[in-house]
Parts: sequence; C-alpha cells; structure tokens
Amino acid sequence: MNIWITGVAGFIGSYTADRCLREGHQVTGIDCINDYYDVQLKEMRLAELVNKYSSFSFHRMQLENGSEVMALMEKTKPDVVIHLAAQAGVRYSLINPHAYIQSNVVATVNVMEACRTHEVKHLLYASSSSVYGANKKVPFSVEDRVDRPVSLYAATKKSNELMAYTYSHLYDLPTTGLRFFTVYGPCGRPDMAYFSFAERMMSGQPIDVFNNGEMMRDFTYIDDIVEGIMRLIPKPPVRDGEEPPYRVYNIGNNQPVKLMTFIRLLEQNLGVCADIRMKEMQPGDVEVTYADIDALQRDIDYRPVTSIEEGLKKFCAWYIPYREARERGAAQSSVSVAEVMGYAGK
Repeated sequence: MNIWITGVAGFIGSYTADRCLREGHQVTGIDCINDYYDVQLKEMRLAELVNKYSSFSFHRMQLENGSEVMALMEKTKPDVVIHLAAQAGVRYSLINPHAYIQSNVVATVNVMEACRTHEVKHLLYASSSSVYGANKKVPFSVEDRVDRPVSLYAATKKSNELMAYTYSHLYDLPTTGLRFFTVYGPCGRPDMAYFSFAERMMSGQPIDVFNNGEMMRDFTYIDDIVEGIMRLIPKPPVRDGEEPPYRVYNIGNNQPVKLMTFIRLLEQNLGVCADIRMKEMQPGDVEVTYADIDALQRDIDYRPVTSIEEGLKKFCAWYIPYREARERGAAQSSVSVAEVMGYAGK
C-alpha cells in the first residue's frame, strides 16, 4: 500500500514507518521537526529511515497549512493515512496552549479534509489515554464518558475524535482513533518520565515524584503499539446501518504499574540509586491510567505482550550506550544509527 505517516520523525511515527517499510509498503513521511524536545533524536530517527529504504520519501512541512497538505496528497495519492503528528505533552499545554490548537486541531482538520477530498481508504489517527480525564472507573473503556478533560492537551485529542466522527458520518471516511497509553522504549521522548528519570538518575540529580508516588501508569512498549497499528491498517471500519465507519480503540498494556515499582526497575537496570523528591499532584495529571483492551482483542485478536520488566531492560540497554556516545559529542559516529535507533537485529 501507499501509506502517509505524519509525525514520522517522532517516536511512534518512526517505528511505525520502519515496520511499514519492512513489510514492503511505500511510505510518505511528513514532519515539521519542531524543537519541543531534542531535535537530534528526531534527525537520528529520520536518518535511519532515509538510509535504509528507497521506498521512503520525506516532506518537511507544517500541517497547519491546508493548501500544502492538499497539494501533497494530490501528488502522492495515499491509500492509508496514519496521522500521528501532534503537539505532545500534558504539562506544556499549560504554558503554550495556542501550540495545541494549531498542531492538534487545525492540522488535524486539514488532514481529514484532504483524506475526504482524495477518498483515502482508511484514516488512523493518534488520540490519547488523557481523554479519560477525571474518570474514576478503571479500567478505562472506550464506552466511558470522556467529556471531563483535565488538560488542554486532552481536550484537543477528544476534539480529534469528535471531528473524525463527523467526517465518518458525513462523508463515509473510515476513521480509527488510537488512544495510546504511556508509550515507552528505545529512542523515545525525553520529556516522558522513564527517559527524564534516567537522565537525572545517571547525572546524580534528584527526580520529582508527584502525588507522593501514588501514581499508576499503563506503560505500553513501543513494539506493542506498532503491532496494534499494523493489525488495524487493513481493517477499516465500515458503515453499519446508521452507524458511520468510525472506531476508537485503547492501545495499552492492560497492566498498570505503580510509579515506585517503575523507578526501582530503572535503578536496577541503570545500576544507580534514585534521589527521590516527593511532590504534590500537578495540574493536568491523573492518578491512574489503565486500558480496557477487550475491543482490540475482539477485533484484531491481539494483546500487548511486553512486560514492564522486559521493556525497561530494553530501554536501558539502548539508553546507556546512547548517553555515553552523546557525552562524547559524537552520538551518530560512535554508535551506529541502527543501534541508536534500537532497530538493530529486527
């Protein structure tokens, strides 16, 4: 198939592109490569794809520019669009709300409008476990109310789901929303807890643990996320009577982990002890994330398989040489791109 992947230089985007390309698909990757976190990581991911695959093409562009999105889709004519580009981060949305409206709302409606116009066969897009907001019932089910967001980031992700429903209802555009739960793994996002904790622990700096450590997260390893996406690509939803071709799924590990358990595993794999500073709950955070993935298992016969022990071991095995190479000021020359990316041996 001819597949568009937006946010291709991002964590999930780069892994998804690699998997699609390995399976023989043509991939058009799109990313603006913003500086929300270390651009070098994004460039490493992108270099891996460019160097390995002749069937990969990259376009640096702002999806907020609707005419450019439309023109590129007219030129490349994708069968499937995997829209992963977004302004990430719950806490940053408290500081720079306008970035979320532009990147997560304006850009997404531009992608949906282009998909409608060019009759794309299946649009998959990134939502988030954050849409569950202040919900107290666990595990979180796709049937639960999600109209009480506790961050603007969550509100923009819910707006994506609402827009997708409208496009599915009005234009029969098959859309699948992916509510990701705390994705982690090699070459991930430095703003995520597992990565930032590792950075501070290895530097001998204290780590801030919010809600006095009484937090639980449904950590989901990157390969499990990508497997779920790949199984959903060839299964676009179909109209069922008055129900539009619209679906939303949780993609989580279905096994929430206590934050302190997670920290102890990091200590074990990094060979250091964490200097922990307990803090009160921060605005926008939630105490627990926990995915009900029954729908995922029912529709694509799949459950994530990577335990937190195995996943953090793999992350740390990547992170230690990456950090050493980075500190020598030559991450790409001292460690092969494949090793840095965590793709070696796949």
